[in-house]
Amino acid sequence: MARKSRHLTIIALAVTLLLTACGSTSGQSRTTRIKSDDEPGSLTIRIGYQKFGTMNILKADGSLDRRLLEHGIKIEWTEFPGGPQLLEALNTGSIDFGHTGEAPPIFAQAAGAPLVYLAHEPPSPASEGIIVPKDSDIASIQDLKGKKIALNKGSNVHYLLVRLLEQAGISYDEIETIYLPPADARAAFESGSIDAWVIWDPFFAAAETAADTRLLADGTGLVQNHEFYIGERTFAVKHPEIIQIILEEADKIDDWAREHRRELAEKLSPQLGIDVPSLERAAGRRAYGVQQISQEVLEEQQRVADTFRALGLIPSDIRIADAVLQDDDD
Repeated sequence: MARKSRHLTIIALAVTLLLTACGSTSGQSRTTRIKSDDEPGSLTIRIGYQKFGTMNILKADGSLDRRLLEHGIKIEWTEFPGGPQLLEALNTGSIDFGHTGEAPPIFAQAAGAPLVYLAHEPPSPASEGIIVPKDSDIASIQDLKGKKIALNKGSNVHYLLVRLLEQAGISYDEIETIYLPPADARAAFESGSIDAWVIWDPFFAAAETAADTRLLADGTGLVQNHEFYIGERTFAVKHPEIIQIILEEADKIDDWAREHRRELAEKLSPQLGIDVPSLERAAGRRAYGVQQISQEVLEEQQRVADTFRALGLIPSDIRIADAVLQDDDD
């Protein structure tokens, strides 16, 4: 039986997730009934988050904790330095739900992680870029040949780097990639031990604000840079109502963040240890609003996966549609 129409939904389960309401009914009263085999008050959902994404905003606001607590559900929050580390935790059974960019779920799916795509944020291509020291002799992407470039392996910026090199006519093996998490990459960048750094917000904005940097290029015109909501397959199948609540609250906090960027920066600054101007800068160039997983987005993800496979960055072919729940998953 044809599956195409089923791929156009966020999660095809017995209980409809109602995400068609997202973006148009935010702030209206919603009632979601939790159905679970767990004893009341015994369920804890483990959510992974990164600095600055919508889930980070939800954690800082506390609205999701309060709403789930009404149903006797607690949240265990765990912060990760990047999407690859978050997806590794999902693969080992340490978290149930999280958010990440485009590339990490591709690497994770190739490694056999039981993940499913649930929803995504609109494209934010200007929220990631490649920077060099202000006095560097690197004037363009073409000058990166033979240079040391730092990035978090398997993160969104990995695909951005591939696309930038492709546009400049440089082979991937003509550069030296240095795999470092953001904090270590920042130190390497400031010490001069690397030539360029491919990084995402809010680390990107913080480096621009505090360090003596120059932007070579961001993702505009090259990548989508979606933020995806990812669930562990068994959890998503068993608890569709909880997934619905999380996505509803994410959409509502996005509505607030879109109109209150300064307040958002002030709310997150103490938690993240990043200055308000940097966070406000980052908030101004990302998009907001929970959206359904469409066929177009699945096809874009497949192009990213095929690109990584062609470069030998993932060990085998994967089919992105396999990470979308079907009717027979309930």
